[in-house]
Amino acid sequence: MKILLVSRIDSPDALTFTRRLGDDLGHAGHTISFNDESARMPEFPEKTPAPHHPDLVVVVGGDGTILRTVQQMKHQVPIIGINWGEVGFLADLEPSEACSFLSRLNAGFAVEKRMRVAFFKDGIHIGDALNEALIVTSRPAKMLRFSVLVDGVPAEQFRADGLLISSPTGSTAYAMSAGGPIVDPRIQGILLVPLAPYMLSSRPHLISSDRSIAIRMESSKPAHLVIDGQQTINLRSNDTIDVSRSEQPALFVDAGRNFFAKVDDKLRHL
Repeated sequence: MKILLVSRIDSPDALTFTRRLGDDLGHAGHTISFNDESARMPEFPEKTPAPHHPDLVVVVGGDGTILRTVQQMKHQVPIIGINWGEVGFLADLEPSEACSFLSRLNAGFAVEKRMRVAFFKDGIHIGDALNEALIVTSRPAKMLRFSVLVDGVPAEQFRADGLLISSPTGSTAYAMSAGGPIVDPRIQGILLVPLAPYMLSSRPHLISSDRSIAIRMESSKPAHLVIDGQQTINLRSNDTIDVSRSEQPALFVDAGRNFFAKVDDKLRHL
């Protein structure tokens, strides 16, 4: 198989591990290359051009590295993460087991589709989130007001420090810290979680992705829409963000790990 390796670049140990993993997988018969950002580091004296269509992307890093890699793909390719971060909800392999698992992996491996959330402003697609998008004021300590329209009908109005618009995958990330529920990633839904809402009656909403969802800004304060911590869009009063299920889900290699067992294991080690 053609395997593209991606490493977090702020850790020399992760870069060294990635290079050694590439050597081991090459000896196992796979065609190995490294993404441009990793290959520019001193740990990679020889650069192998990345294939246009790899069969598999292997990411050595934390959830942030995996989110950035998914964001950079114009067309989604199966991906698997090796945890080199703090918690690593998106990474299914630990470094000690990675080489053995990947060496045995053959073409036709099972893939799990993870829903992403698409965002549109004025009819223009502005990005997709695997975890979440955050709407937050650009001025500290200021509250925002949002209206949520479902199928064109006003369904809720939040006054809060911000609003998280999360996928089921992202329910174990920022949304969980903000008081949202843990959502089975097989559910096709969009989770709305207000941050520090003014009214205690303002609760998280889980809405079917088959519905039409729009978020309307009703504050005069400037705000930002931050997608997966990677992309920032400026928002103004009366701007409307249309939210829907992305046409391109993320593709994760099925490593045989039960989602709820994984959540239990990760949460007990926080």
